[in-house]
Amino acid sequence: MKVITRFAPSPTGFLHIGGVRTALFNWLYAKKNNGLFKLRIEDTDLKRSSLEAKEAILQGLKWIGLNWDEDPIYQSKRSDKHKEIANILLEKGYAYRCFCSPEELSEMREKAKAEKRAPRYNGKWRNLSPSEAPTNIEPVIRIKCPQEGTSELNDIIQGNILIKNSELDDFIILRSDKTPTYMLSVVVDDHDMNITHVIRGDDHLTNTIRQKQIYDSLNWKLPIYAHIPLIHGMDGGKLSKRHGALGVEAYNDMGYLPDAMLNYLLRLGWSHGDKEIFSRNEAIDLFNLESIGKSSAKFDIERLTSLNADYIQNSKNKDLLDHINNLYKKEKINLNNTHLNLIENGLNGIKSRARTLIELKEMTTFYTASIPIPLDEKSKKILTKENIQLLKDYHNHLKNIKNWEKENIEMNIKDYCNNNNINLGKVAQPLRAATTGKSVSPGLYELMEVLGKEEVLKRITNINI
Repeated sequence: MKVITRFAPSPTGFLHIGGVRTALFNWLYAKKNNGLFKLRIEDTDLKRSSLEAKEAILQGLKWIGLNWDEDPIYQSKRSDKHKEIANILLEKGYAYRCFCSPEELSEMREKAKAEKRAPRYNGKWRNLSPSEAPTNIEPVIRIKCPQEGTSELNDIIQGNILIKNSELDDFIILRSDKTPTYMLSVVVDDHDMNITHVIRGDDHLTNTIRQKQIYDSLNWKLPIYAHIPLIHGMDGGKLSKRHGALGVEAYNDMGYLPDAMLNYLLRLGWSHGDKEIFSRNEAIDLFNLESIGKSSAKFDIERLTSLNADYIQNSKNKDLLDHINNLYKKEKINLNNTHLNLIENGLNGIKSRARTLIELKEMTTFYTASIPIPLDEKSKKILTKENIQLLKDYHNHLKNIKNWEKENIEMNIKDYCNNNNINLGKVAQPLRAATTGKSVSPGLYELMEVLGKEEVLKRITNINI
């Protein structure tokens, strides 16, 4: 059996964290088993679906690197097939037309509520003849669920699940306007796409038991199911924006690396011993559904940020440079080769200090600044008239360095301080402000080496106060 998984989002909003994790688990399981990972856009709710949301789903998956096999399937284009299956179920006696009015259905719900029962359809038209139907009601088609015995589902994560059939209602598979419902469309599409494993949130567990009735009625093979516990906030509540549950594109905008995001989502509910950091190939090799826990995972934005910092620190400078350059381009700033070389050479001194790409980019601005460089408020306070005069005096000593390396720069500053009986910090602090425009920066000698002798001397003589 060739393993085929799928990710089936509805384009009614952003691609959220829970959805991306579901996609990731499906992608990993398919890759682990040399199978296929398919994408289906469930856009049957045309009123709520949008082109922007569809594009966000595609771009979000591409950004994090979860590339799908074959072309995406759009559910809305398959409604004729869904209706065909509904009519087959009707002809075989596994479904029936229901002519209940909205008022009747409302009355059923109110009665169930008064009797403290779950609100559901009471099966009124299950055994009635259509000849008794009112002429002013367009019928829906409902599946005829078994009323006795139990329905059983063997779930890889949740285990063996038994539901009394008396707790199931005859749900709608075709609306009165002849449009198929989610419950029918999902089953037909999974069958036609040859999906072997359905990996999705455990909020679909009840849907799965109900959808099983359609599989059984059509004598179709049921996929293997794995229902993942949902992600909660750190306070245990349902994940929301206040917990950091933003669209995946927002994390791109906030400067998170896709590999860090993937690694973090992998560890939300799945584990492999005490191992925390996984490359993509390691994740594929080690992933299994049996190691997904039954308890809800908690989304911790601080842990994600910390992991992102680790990834930045261990990334190649060339890769980081590409990300940084793109951030500058978003601000309509085109860096020249001199600036790009300065940034790449200077990354070793700053990437261990950054938690996000945004922070890292901001730390590179002193490499790209034009003379006279802009000064932050702290630098302005440091560069007093006294300190500016001190730097101009030191400038004559600094320009004597012939081999511009950080060791020689350090020796030069220390010699000047010793010869003039000045504390090292008395020179280093204003020198840092004058060369970077910031009161905090990487190691002073290293950044001066990266900037180069000519640039450093120019910045000292062109302080902009």
